[in-house]
Amino acid sequence: MNNIEKVQHGLGKKQECQMSCFQVRTDLALEERESIGKSQESLHGIEVEEYDREELQMHITRVVISSRNGAKAMHKPMGNYITIEAPAMQEADEDYHREISVELAKQIQSILPQADKEQSVLVVGLGNREVTADALGPGVVDNLYITRHIVKEYGKAAYNKERMNMVSGIVPGVMAATGMEVKEIIKGVVEETQPDLIIAVDALAARSTKRLNRTIQVTDTGIQPGSGVGNHRNALTQESLGVPVLAIGVPTVVDAATIVGDAIERINQEEGEGALVAADRIRTLPELNNMYVTGKNIDEITKRLSYTISEALNIALEL
Repeated sequence: MNNIEKVQHGLGKKQECQMSCFQVRTDLALEERESIGKSQESLHGIEVEEYDREELQMHITRVVISSRNGAKAMHKPMGNYITIEAPAMQEADEDYHREISVELAKQIQSILPQADKEQSVLVVGLGNREVTADALGPGVVDNLYITRHIVKEYGKAAYNKERMNMVSGIVPGVMAATGMEVKEIIKGVVEETQPDLIIAVDALAARSTKRLNRTIQVTDTGIQPGSGVGNHRNALTQESLGVPVLAIGVPTVVDAATIVGDAIERINQEEGEGALVAADRIRTLPELNNMYVTGKNIDEITKRLSYTISEALNIALEL
């Protein structure tokens, strides 16, 4: 092999590595499962259950990862991942959003540890209030029905109830503003208030633009703040905090490389494999992989979805 051939071979290997090593960023277990491909549909340790709520125009998918092999293939921890897809979620229909809240509450209760028992629940609103696409978590806590301080001071009789959960909330902010890891803040709060359960709410990243602001994921595996945009922080999990952690999220951003790659595939799909290779090459461009895109009306959507999720939590945590 002469020097020119060696250079060409090296460039080919580098390009091949870029294309094979690059993975489209997504926080949705549903999309990770789709990316595995049909050749591994029966992969051991991954179970998928899907059904439609046609009257509500919702598609619900439950992905259960029950083995280490499954977790490795999915790049996700073992546990339950429930996804509610509702194309009309972006619409300003209060009645429809109420239906979403009710369905989401049912799904939360299905994986809620000791759902029929009185608990102290800490809801953590992850994200940055100053960034609209990342303000979902703080918005949820703002609309939440907080009860812990009243119950601690006056007892459950203040609400004329014999049984109820104590709900508290916190918005820990982001490391750039506080100088502290989110996990450090939450761990301190956990040690002081000793909740039985943590529910973390955060904005996510999606692989597909069709799921942007139209999908809600619930999981009992915890969450890694900032993972959606590649800004990995210490994970909030039962192992790191000592109490069960549920996570709720909505994909509010998608990376620019995904949008361009998907557009090329749609336009040139009749050309076969050549178009797919071109799309893959686009997705490996580093300047595109550092850009994230959201909808033009994200402020309105974030405000509406924050209320929808907070209502679901109020329903799910009511005994």
